[in-house]
Amino acid sequence: MEIVRRHEWRVTTTQAREIQAELAGQVLRSGDINSPRLIVGVDISVNRVAGMGTGAAVVLSYPELEIVEIKTVRDKIEFPYVPGLLSFREAPLILAACEDLTVTPDLVMVDGQGIAHPRRMGLASHLGLFLDVPTIGCAKSRLCGRHEEPGNESGSYADLIDNGEVIGAALRTRGGVKPVYVSIGHKIDLPAAVHRVLVCCRGYRLPEPTRLAHQAAGGNLKPEAAVAEAGYRGSL
Repeated sequence: MEIVRRHEWRVTTTQAREIQAELAGQVLRSGDINSPRLIVGVDISVNRVAGMGTGAAVVLSYPELEIVEIKTVRDKIEFPYVPGLLSFREAPLILAACEDLTVTPDLVMVDGQGIAHPRRMGLASHLGLFLDVPTIGCAKSRLCGRHEEPGNESGSYADLIDNGEVIGAALRTRGGVKPVYVSIGHKIDLPAAVHRVLVCCRGYRLPEPTRLAHQAAGGNLKPEAAVAEAGYRGSL
């Protein structure tokens, strides 16, 4: 998978905030994918004691949501833990995993925020600009903004609002569980992002792409599990 290198990663926290401010204006908040065939979920696992991290990219076929390819990259974490600047800590390893993919996904689903971020430049938006592919943020917790409680049934959602701007949606993916926070990453609008997350759920709170990426980053989903790969590629 090709990467558009927009800046260096070895920067100070002041430079990182300046980069976020510059990149936020480049995020495209409209679009969708007519007939996606491949969706990649990405996530990272960090061992803070060892200062190491593992970035994971898990490609699924769509609409079957069968595993096509798994790539993981383990390396040292260079950037310090700073709230609001996590993409500078996490994105390099995720991008390295994506760069190792032998297929090019039509959609990227990120365990993290997109524009639902104080500077509108969360991990999903940052990755979207580097990958230049429609990207969705689907986070397990809220970083900023407020929302009403969505209905209890699956598919209910409430607008996530910050300073009068709709920056995402609190989406109930399964009845009786906490909502997830969906936001635009890049090249997709919010209704399309909410729809794509919902159709990728298979009875769990999290959509399959990020759920499996979380497992892969934690070492609980091995590349050998990509049993559908040979059969899927044979149909291309």
